[in-house]
Amino acid sequence: MSNETANTSGRPSGRSLDQIREVSIETRVNKHAEGSCLIRFGDTHVLCTATIDDSTPPWLRNSGKGWVTAEYGMLPRSTHGRMNREAARGKQSGRTQEIQRLIGRSLRAVTDMTGFGERQIKIDCDVLQADGGTRTASITGGFVALHLAFQKLVAQGVIETVPLIDNVAAISCGLFEGKAVADLDYDEDSNAGADANFVLTGGLGVVEIQGTAEDKPFTRAEFNELLDLAEGAIKVLVEKQNQALGL
Repeated sequence: MSNETANTSGRPSGRSLDQIREVSIETRVNKHAEGSCLIRFGDTHVLCTATIDDSTPPWLRNSGKGWVTAEYGMLPRSTHGRMNREAARGKQSGRTQEIQRLIGRSLRAVTDMTGFGERQIKIDCDVLQADGGTRTASITGGFVALHLAFQKLVAQGVIETVPLIDNVAAISCGLFEGKAVADLDYDEDSNAGADANFVLTGGLGVVEIQGTAEDKPFTRAEFNELLDLAEGAIKVLVEKQNQALGL
């Protein structure tokens, strides 16, 4: 009898339908940044750093509010073949701009903008290695880096409490060979019949959902399956975040 476990899910990785990849979050990996972590979703690795700027964008001056923004980028050999740096091309792609705006929106959704003065926190998400789900890993790791930056302000006596009202994390779910699956890797994402990115709070409030049918329209029932998978995955990710933060 073979010792190998039969792949009953049909997924290339052999994972069960609701099983996410192995996730690890290593904190304080950059000694210069006010907050940093290296987050790994299987073979997708993203370095997230948070920088505190003691000034706000011009439109927020004298408002008593701060701001959280994000930048996102992929290293040249983060993918199978080398890609040119966007800086060398002189402009960011539409994909990059869309992703970094998503990261910023997601983090601001759980941040009390009046709780850290007129400061700006800049989150940088650099993809070291990509195997699907780079934007969702960036959001999940970006929250940890942001939390650590706020912890530093608390430790310095600048603010009294961390101005975050909840966790936020993200996961991709999709239809692969007719089945709803959680946490698509590249092999699944590139062949999915539908793909959706779910950004949810720790309390499972919806921040944003990006869903696309790649083959044929999917049904409300199939969407509900994807949302159920996402909620289960977010609970796991929030626990991972809290463990990394020592909460």
